[in-house]
Amino acid sequence: MKVLIVLLALVGASLATDCLKCICNKESGCKPVGCHMDVGSLSCGYYQIKSPYYQDCGEPGKKAGESTDTAWKRCADDYNCSTGCVQAYVNRYKSKCPGKGSCEQMSRLHNGGPNGCNNSNTVGYWNDIKKCCGCT
Repeated sequence: MKVLIVLLALVGASLATDCLKCICNKESGCKPVGCHMDVGSLSCGYYQIKSPYYQDCGEPGKKAGESTDTAWKRCADDYNCSTGCVQAYVNRYKSKCPGKGSCEQMSRLHNGGPNGCNNSNTVGYWNDIKKCCGCT
C-alpha cells in the first residue's frame, strides 16, 4: 500500500511538472524573456507574470529593502523563483476550482486570475495546455 501511495505521488508530481513546462513553453518558449506589454500592463519572464500576480504568490525571493517592482522582474526571469510563484499562486486559489483536475486548475488560474476557472475566456488556453501535456 505504501508503494502505491508513493507511486501515485510521483505520478502527480510528474503531471504537475509537465503542466508547468507546457505553461512555460506557451508563455515564453520557456526562456527568460524580460517584460513586455500585455493587455495594458507588463508581463515578465518565463511565465509572463504580472506584478499583482507576483504579490499574490507571496513575493518569493524579495530581498530586504528591495522594491516589489525590482523583486518581481528578477523573480520572473529566474526559472526556479517564477515556477515557485506559479505554484504558490495556484495553491492560494485552487479552492475556487472545484471539480477541475490539477493541470486545468493551474492553467486556468494562471491565465485568468483567481476566478479563472469560472471564466470561459480561459478555456482556449486550457485546451492548448491540455494538448501539450495530455493532462486533465
